[in-house]
Amino acid sequence: MRSWQCWLWLLALFICSPVACRSSSHPTPTQTGREPIVRVRIMPALTQATISASEAPLVRLASEREPHKLNLTGGDVTLALAKPPASGWTLGTASLGPGELILQPAADGTVSINGKAYRGRYRFVPMGNGQFDVINDVDVDGYLKSVVPREMFREWDVQAYKAQAIAARTYALYVAATTPKTQPWDLFADVRSQVYGGMASESSKSRQSVDETAGVVAAFGPGGDEKIFKAYFSSCCGGITQSAWDAFGDAYSQPLSEQNVGPVCNAGPRFNWGPIVVRKDELTKRFRAWGKRMGRPEQGMATVKHVRASHQNRHGRPVRFEITDARGNRYSWRGEELRWAVNTDAAKGTTLNSSFCKIDDAGDMVRFYEGHGYGHGVGMCQWCCQARALAGWAHEDIVLRAYPGAKLVKAY
Repeated sequence: MRSWQCWLWLLALFICSPVACRSSSHPTPTQTGREPIVRVRIMPALTQATISASEAPLVRLASEREPHKLNLTGGDVTLALAKPPASGWTLGTASLGPGELILQPAADGTVSINGKAYRGRYRFVPMGNGQFDVINDVDVDGYLKSVVPREMFREWDVQAYKAQAIAARTYALYVAATTPKTQPWDLFADVRSQVYGGMASESSKSRQSVDETAGVVAAFGPGGDEKIFKAYFSSCCGGITQSAWDAFGDAYSQPLSEQNVGPVCNAGPRFNWGPIVVRKDELTKRFRAWGKRMGRPEQGMATVKHVRASHQNRHGRPVRFEITDARGNRYSWRGEELRWAVNTDAAKGTTLNSSFCKIDDAGDMVRFYEGHGYGHGVGMCQWCCQARALAGWAHEDIVLRAYPGAKLVKAY
């Protein structure tokens, strides 16, 4: 078993090292060379890709034991699936067999796909109809060096960057450990997982922040049996977070529970927002479109008649909403479901920044007002993170405040 496979196996069992990182000691973990690998779907459903290389990479089909060294350094080369797909790949003038294709660069940054270079190796996975996905298999810390500066502003404090590195590492490893290996990838490269832009997105601060927190994750549980969790984070909580249970229906856990943090993140441009006014006939179109995309009964709903908040969490943030249509059908939605549905096919200026708002349902209009925050509001708030860093908090303390009851442990 390769070392990265071993570590993913351990993480799949949610076993972390019991060695805690105490915030008072400010540890600087070192790289071990055994970082787990994450599989990122960087380019979906392509019909061809342009490959350029400054050094000759190794190429092989997944069914082959030995790779071939191909000279691709003479300029851009086009990769495509030959027709019919059973006849395999074409890479420039070379004809390759069918199946998954693996390209291993001679070194990080020596191969670009469609003009973008990534650390690690590339896999090209046929998806049918002449299309293929590009998957980047990359060690988690190499991945994070691009994620952290794409998830935070480049001028933000280094302690905020380090806190983001720990949260993003925990999230990525949890998803990688819980994704079925029959699926060829673990993570999206966008906001559906974490924004990942390749080596051009890295900065000296992001590399420093990842290297100086290497292996550190947030975990929860009794000493010696800490378990990683899906460490959500969002842009701005608006002063009150919501639990992962209320937002997404995840099992309730203390680190992802609701908190009243107050106006810590009020420097965020969307700490307060609204009003947003949308006609009910327009909302009906959006709700039906969202229901169709999700395969839900809302795709056949009648015209929206009423929209209201039906439940709040213990700190007063609305977390459940009820929609009634003209036939009297009632739909109960979590906060994120409301935000997704309202924002489906929405025109600029008519979207919800969050579900943390009040609702005025009058006549043929719905008015969303006194809104707070941006994003789902679960877990670590990034604007809170930056505010605490500027106030002199160490990154360890920022993470532990964001995830109540959590500990910092070394995963590798």
